[in-house]
Amino acid sequence: MNLLSNPLRKLALGAALSSLLLGASSARAEDTIKVGVLHSLSGTMAISETTLKDTMLMLIDEQNKKGGLLGKKLEAVVVDPASNWPLFAEKARELITKDKVASIFGCWTSVSRKSVLPVIEELNSILFYPVQYEGEESSKNVFYTGAAPNQQAIPAVDYLMNDLKVQRWVLAGTDYVYPRTTNKILEAYLKSKGVKPADIMINYTPFGHSDWQSIVADIKKFGSTGKKTAVVSTINGDANIPFYKELGNQGISAEKIPVIAFSVGEEELSGMDTKPLVGHLAAWNYFMSVDTTKNAAFIQQWKDYIKNPKRVTNDPMEAHYIGFNMWVKAVEKAGTTDSDAVQKALIGVEYPNLTGGMSKMLPNHHISKPVLIGEIQDDGQFVTVWQTNKLVDGDAWSDFLPDSKPIIADWTAPISCGNYNTKTKKCSGQNY
Repeated sequence: MNLLSNPLRKLALGAALSSLLLGASSARAEDTIKVGVLHSLSGTMAISETTLKDTMLMLIDEQNKKGGLLGKKLEAVVVDPASNWPLFAEKARELITKDKVASIFGCWTSVSRKSVLPVIEELNSILFYPVQYEGEESSKNVFYTGAAPNQQAIPAVDYLMNDLKVQRWVLAGTDYVYPRTTNKILEAYLKSKGVKPADIMINYTPFGHSDWQSIVADIKKFGSTGKKTAVVSTINGDANIPFYKELGNQGISAEKIPVIAFSVGEEELSGMDTKPLVGHLAAWNYFMSVDTTKNAAFIQQWKDYIKNPKRVTNDPMEAHYIGFNMWVKAVEKAGTTDSDAVQKALIGVEYPNLTGGMSKMLPNHHISKPVLIGEIQDDGQFVTVWQTNKLVDGDAWSDFLPDSKPIIADWTAPISCGNYNTKTKKCSGQNY
């Protein structure tokens, strides 16, 4: 008897097959470990963040070629928070509650991180944050793989002061928490070094600012007193393009008033006319031009993956490279993706950075990194002009702010706190 001759039997068999396929699809979904990728693919920060999305896809693809993690394939879940700070929080909640991601790699600006922070803590997830930031924070649920101020801003000022003999200081930044807090630290640091308030100029502009004519004129005037002047820039996003262009328009060369930037790397330079930027500086923990075997292999891996020989690598990409591989080692160590177990396992994990040496995840959830200062070349690359002779441990709380000086972060027992006051012996609550 032909089982398919009866229409009712056909329907029953079709339903059974559909159910079987749906079950298999569901099983496959459960057989993957989902990784959230939370970077702006549109809006003012897309110039910087889109590459980090591609970096995460490359790293996940590479790990899957090695066999995945805990016997399962990794699955990237990519969302676009669109340079919209409240949307970062919404997308983070969606990644954790709907998509059930094991961890999130994302954010660039501190305001986006601050937006995500209460969600990550409420739902007890994990965020790997790959960009330099202002410090004054250490969350149980965040691992900071970018530079703290003592790994970028302070060494940059030391270089300008000691090597270039700078005496007057322009602190120019985008108007949000990272530049304002960093400049608060730098202003206190400069004053501790004997710099007078009259020799410090501070200026803030909104995201996407484009009309720099009057501000650059003010910088030019400030630097015309006969004292060596420099700009310390925490300008973020696409506002950097018209800023450097206007410096060139007004004849401000690196020899006259050098700019040292904390948010301009190879990716940003690849979209700019580099002529007015040549000779200006940037402080990072990695440059594409670093000559090591591991860096050469990483660059080749990136170019092979992205299928574009002109694409560049940069510091936040390396931070994701370190952070992702630390996460993989911690999950393997814990034998699970459970947040509490992975958070505990991450502390003490080491992984080679691309410049040289083993970066380590510290009890304060920051990592050890080298510090480099590079000079911009006409090809959009950097030549390293100064670097530390050893790795520098990231410090969550600044020694140059009176209220922060006694504060430490240590997520190991018995302290287990991100803001422990060594004087009062008390742990204060999180400040978003």
